[in-house]
Amino acid sequence: MKIYLLNPPFLPNFVRCGRWQGAAARSGGLDYPKWLAYATGVLEEDFNVKLVDAPARKLGTEDVIGDAKKFRPDLIVVDSNFSSLSNDINVAASLKEHTEAQTVLVGPPTSQFPDKILESDGIDIVARFEYDIALKEIAGVYEEDLKGVKGISYKESRKIVHNPDREFTTSEDLDKMPFVSRIYKEHLNIKDYFLSQSLYPEVQIFTGRGCPHKCTFCSWPVTLMGRKYRVRSAENITDEFEYITKELPEVKEIFIEDDTFTINKKLVRDVCDGIRKRKIDITWSCNARADLDYETMKQMKDAGCRLLIVGCESGSNEILKNIKKGTNIEQTKTFAKDVKKARLLMHGDFIIGLPGETKETAEKTLKFIKELKPNILQIAIASPIPGTEFYRWCKENGYLLTENLEESIDENGFQKCIVSYPEFTKEDIENYVDRGLKEYYLSPSYIPVAMSNVLRKNGLHELKGMIKSAKVFMKYVGRGRK
Repeated sequence: MKIYLLNPPFLPNFVRCGRWQGAAARSGGLDYPKWLAYATGVLEEDFNVKLVDAPARKLGTEDVIGDAKKFRPDLIVVDSNFSSLSNDINVAASLKEHTEAQTVLVGPPTSQFPDKILESDGIDIVARFEYDIALKEIAGVYEEDLKGVKGISYKESRKIVHNPDREFTTSEDLDKMPFVSRIYKEHLNIKDYFLSQSLYPEVQIFTGRGCPHKCTFCSWPVTLMGRKYRVRSAENITDEFEYITKELPEVKEIFIEDDTFTINKKLVRDVCDGIRKRKIDITWSCNARADLDYETMKQMKDAGCRLLIVGCESGSNEILKNIKKGTNIEQTKTFAKDVKKARLLMHGDFIIGLPGETKETAEKTLKFIKELKPNILQIAIASPIPGTEFYRWCKENGYLLTENLEESIDENGFQKCIVSYPEFTKEDIENYVDRGLKEYYLSPSYIPVAMSNVLRKNGLHELKGMIKSAKVFMKYVGRGRK
């Protein structure tokens, strides 16, 4: 059995495996095909597998068709996202036509639109939600009977069959999976990937899956990984850190991609203890939450942590309540002070256009950003993702301009707004996003912040990353809205 896993071609630097609808990063960043890589590791235990990342290698559809024909796979797995769904289905169909292999589509849209996806003759199977173990079972029986494989939809005599949902993985399952960093080493070129918030080159890993928090706009917990929180053991996580330092010595930073690595503070402290005891010398960063305490931050810093990404979302407590964030602006202020006190960097994520947004609340957010002075800032357009409470709210109230998320990005892959409120329009949302970014990054007041980023350990690498991001950001700023 030969299996070809593909992050399909689309727009340049298109990030298909992000938490949003799929878009090009305004910083020029490109994520690893993370979930495909984990599936590759699971499948490699029993099958001959090839992982291809077309956006990273700048491959077109004809390129991947030629590559797949040489490999001669029995099964082709194609990743997808909402804003690239038609493209991804078409690529899979072309591959099926030229190889006669069975095709499986994976990714967030599969849990929401399995029937729509299977209307295409080019798709044979849809693996819904978390899919690595489901793929392994499909590969084991695909020439026989798929009835026993949970979590999939498929066609049988031209009729669509939906098998029962699959139980999400357990912590024990995650501990047994191969390190994703090994998959990167063996299948990909780590120098193809860049995160604006991380030292280059970097790797992205998961220490856990699922998020128990109820943020109404967040996609992965309802479209891919679920809310059930499961996590690898501290020893297993530390083992991967050690593996990376030995087998990928050129890596400057590990980014922990968990929705919130700091959910289990004891686990965080145990990982930090393991790093120190083994004297692992590696820089790392993670996603955090505004309720993280200073003492844990200090332990993280002592164990090599460099930066925390925090979802601030808004400068209005009313908005935070509307989206069920579970934190407030006072907590965020304390978090920001503690981050600086612990000598860490803060990457602040904000969103304009969430439920209840007005010009007044948007102004509060822009003011709050300037007060917090994050080392790195991201302001996103609120994108209602199918499956989320935010999407349902927009649709029920008539605020959704289109149900086709392929219209949520422009010709360059940058976010476009697809919601509009009576008192706060699509144009208002886009203008406040652009204004917030320009007023922060293009203001003389950002110079001291930028200098503080550079005048620290790894300052030269910090500077190189800032320059690379700035070039793409200026292209974004200079584009014309349509």
